[in-house]
Amino acid sequence: MSAVGEMLVLTLPDGKTREVAPGTLGREVVASIGPGLLKAAIAIAIDGEVQDLMTPIRRGGAFVVITEKDPRALAVLRHSGAHILATAVRRLRPEAKIGFGPAIDDGFYYDFEVSKPFTPEDLAAFEAEMHKVIAEKYAFVRAEVSQEEARKVFADDPLKLERLDDFTDPSEIISTYTDGPFTDLCRGPHVPDTSYLKHFKLLSAAGAYWRGDERRQMLQRIYATAFFKKDELETHLHNLEEAKKRDHRALGRQLDLFQFFPQAPGAAFWTPRGTAVWNALEQFVRERQREDFLEIKTPLLYTKKLWEQSGHWGKYRENMFLVHDKEAAEAGASAEDALSMSLKPMNCPSHHLYFAASKHSYRDLPMRYVTFDVLHRNELSGALSGLTRVRQFSQDDCHVYLREDQIASEVQFLLDFILGHYETFGLTATLKFATRPEQRIGSDELWDRAESALKAALEASGRPYQLKEGDGAFYGPKIDFDVTDSIGRAWQLGTIQLDYNAPERFDLAYTGEDNAAHRPVVIHRAVCGSFERFLAILIEHFAGAFPLWLAPEQVRVLPISDEVAGYAEEVTAKLKAAGIRAVCDTRSDTLNYRIRDGELMKVPYMAVCGKREAEAGQVAIRVRGAGKKQEIVSVADFEARLLDEIRTRALTPIGAGEA
Repeated sequence: MSAVGEMLVLTLPDGKTREVAPGTLGREVVASIGPGLLKAAIAIAIDGEVQDLMTPIRRGGAFVVITEKDPRALAVLRHSGAHILATAVRRLRPEAKIGFGPAIDDGFYYDFEVSKPFTPEDLAAFEAEMHKVIAEKYAFVRAEVSQEEARKVFADDPLKLERLDDFTDPSEIISTYTDGPFTDLCRGPHVPDTSYLKHFKLLSAAGAYWRGDERRQMLQRIYATAFFKKDELETHLHNLEEAKKRDHRALGRQLDLFQFFPQAPGAAFWTPRGTAVWNALEQFVRERQREDFLEIKTPLLYTKKLWEQSGHWGKYRENMFLVHDKEAAEAGASAEDALSMSLKPMNCPSHHLYFAASKHSYRDLPMRYVTFDVLHRNELSGALSGLTRVRQFSQDDCHVYLREDQIASEVQFLLDFILGHYETFGLTATLKFATRPEQRIGSDELWDRAESALKAALEASGRPYQLKEGDGAFYGPKIDFDVTDSIGRAWQLGTIQLDYNAPERFDLAYTGEDNAAHRPVVIHRAVCGSFERFLAILIEHFAGAFPLWLAPEQVRVLPISDEVAGYAEEVTAKLKAAGIRAVCDTRSDTLNYRIRDGELMKVPYMAVCGKREAEAGQVAIRVRGAGKKQEIVSVADFEARLLDEIRTRALTPIGAGEA
């Protein structure tokens, strides 16, 4: 706290200072700067910590006024929207018990305990009532209360009473916010009054377990979104509709890529077409890693000793599939102790074992081990979602063993490698630097070294990044890659994680130039994250219309009649011999029907064969996205064109419009 005597010192962006008494409201400080700024203000931030205009200021520091132009303002608006939603629901459904209502990345939600699920008609009524609450311009009134006072306020809300049980520190401030008839237990921040919420939409209702615990009661969660500008809301709603069209689960069925069966929950079955896409992606990754990486394969099953050594047994056990050890049970071990083996949820410990088994010189480093092994994580059944959340997956995992003086150059190499991968698919990425979490292993000294080294390497790269405090892995800080797809959605994919702890736990060493033993540093690297999730993103990014090199069916050859079926099959065979995934459609259906089917299956090229084409050694090609336009080319030229497009990994077929 910056203070002069009992006064707090606030430093404004222009370097000027304000001295205020502790307990001064943020709005009072903003008003002293200027009435125009107060009118535009949504909230304030002190040393980066956002609080609303109604919260007493209790410490000094860098003082920033947040207007709607500040990215942080949207979360404040959306959090307030959640309260306005709860206000409307309680007006129409007074018996509803209230849970939590946070802002989330693309909107907000609120959880309610009710006797029956909400219907679309309910949502329409709630939305209409929200407009009334907004029109009434209720101020968000903040109050700081004692435990006893809070329990009186929420005597009829058991979910809130349970939340109050979490306030075990007597010094922790308990605050409530009231807008009109509704009072909620909340830390804030909020906009000044309900009228600030102008452009919003209730999206859906779904079941959600109280506090995410499947053993607890099911609540009704209403999802919504809000923006400061009408056009931003309209764009978002348009993108949501577009996302529905691109849903990888629906396209996976339409394009015959993968299936799920209840006998293997959370694990995908890949069809021949889907396997072709998988193999093309894996081949691409292998090609890029051929020169600078060493591919290995490691077992799937390990004893708990390995996971105890790595720290996963204590930090990650609930997410692991444990395996019964028959010999241990027969030797008298308890049921608990007999669960002494596990399918691996990640590759790191096995790679450390492998590195430690051999002697290494400083000249060998960096050593980059990569693998495509299958992993298993015990995700809750309710969390499983298509390919984006599964229990079995393959990861393009890499662990780099290097000297401390190689960190900067290696991080630069990996940044270029990962970003180059995304560029191939037309994906853009934002970098985020994540620091030590509350739950972690290792000493503060090691964390200081790791964070300092990774931050320095990231800054040396010259690439912009955002800070994610407290979001690092439990063993080290990391750089995350948030990738934006074709409709503006962000996906967290790749990662570079710097680990000083694993080398200590696994006693890793290399022989230095001084002929003495030295401790290496480990970098954990993933690009796709998991192949399953990355392919789900690609399906939606391309709306199923894969670029030629990735498409499960690259060419569909269509004979006009049985008379030229033989020629069409010869063309198909020639293309296949060149390594092109070609299919000859000789079904008895009409040509127009078969063309339409090829369009629905999003085949990049269709090659139509008639009598004239057969006589001339040609095909009439139709390009996906180019409508009915046809181009007559020789089979040899067509083949060369396809191979060049595959070689260059072009994003769209030559001559294509929108897919």
